[in-house]
Amino acid sequence: MSTRTRHARALFAGIAPEYEWMGAVLSFGQDPRWRRSLVSRVDAPLGASVLDVASGTGLVARALAARGYRVTSIDASEQMLRSGRPAGPRVVALAEALPFADAGFAALTFTYLLRYVDDPAATMQELVRVVTPGGVIASLEFHVPGTRWARAAWRPYTRYVMPLVGSVVSPAWASTARFLSRSIQEYWHAHPLREQLGWWEAAGIGPVHTRAMSNGAAIVTWGVRR
Repeated sequence: MSTRTRHARALFAGIAPEYEWMGAVLSFGQDPRWRRSLVSRVDAPLGASVLDVASGTGLVARALAARGYRVTSIDASEQMLRSGRPAGPRVVALAEALPFADAGFAALTFTYLLRYVDDPAATMQELVRVVTPGGVIASLEFHVPGTRWARAAWRPYTRYVMPLVGSVVSPAWASTARFLSRSIQEYWHAHPLREQLGWWEAAGIGPVHTRAMSNGAAIVTWGVRR
């Protein structure tokens, strides 16, 4: 297991009990809206099998199940999976090595994942492997706002206000909030959107679409396996 994976597991183990409501608080209520946009991109037959990767406490998985899909959730953090309400089978596993056969799912979703893997391009290949041709792959990720005024508000909020709010809840949340600000900025600096879309296209997804959310604080990406 890589250092990055071990860090992610330790990070989420400390915040699992409060994850759902704190996500809503720190995003000013926007995180649930972002997840609804993600779920809305899935277009599979009623009753189809959908894989939710980096499922966490199951927010997206439950929304998919409510639309009539049979959902399997996987996450690297057992604590996160245990803290949620199940919407179907839950599996502790890594996105880089999915324990499923080829083309076994009609669609796949993942949330806040690629910042935590060592090789995002290879991980995209692995995610696509388990989806049937014609199936939708969709993701949600934090984003650095593109406009000057939005960045001017986003940077001090993520750098100072989020850790302060987190410290009221627990030391683990304060540490997580400090990590997020650095992690998001470093990720987008190292991997601009054009490069990330290239991972999707190289994995056999196309066309790939994106939608910026909340003045660029998050981005939903989706496409169909060719």
